[in-house]
Amino acid sequence: MTAPARPRKLAKVPFVELAGGRLQGVVSSGSDIGRVYVSSVASGTYAFACSTNNNRPCGGARGSFCNHIRALINEAVLQYGAERVARYLKVETASGEQPSASNVEAGMSGTRPEQADTKDAAPVFSRFLRHLAYLELAPSAAPLPEMQWFPPTRTVA
Repeated sequence: MTAPARPRKLAKVPFVELAGGRLQGVVSSGSDIGRVYVSSVASGTYAFACSTNNNRPCGGARGSFCNHIRALINEAVLQYGAERVARYLKVETASGEQPSASNVEAGMSGTRPEQADTKDAAPVFSRFLRHLAYLELAPSAAPLPEMQWFPPTRTVA
């Protein structure tokens, strides 16, 4: 696991990952505090999907990236760095330019991406909920069985 490129605020995009050949994550609704969107962009094809946590389609994702997907791209660049995001999504940026969130988005939107099926939203949302469950655990030095695959970072005396 690599450290974030820059610190990010988790209120708007609490979960972002590069996994399964997609940039995907959970984005908070701007209008309803109880609603979140699961958004994704496929690597190479830039096919995108955006739907609510109860699988209703996003009204803004009609033929182009919605604001949720733009927020996801911005936060992914903060989390992983623009070069890594561009490389993962197979985005060609203008030669000599330093990659940025706007360059990554511009490189994808120039290809007229298609809207993808939202069938992959449920596993992404499930992983997000599993990550939230760790926040509810009391602080402890005892190992968590499901986290045993992480390499030890230090020995507790």
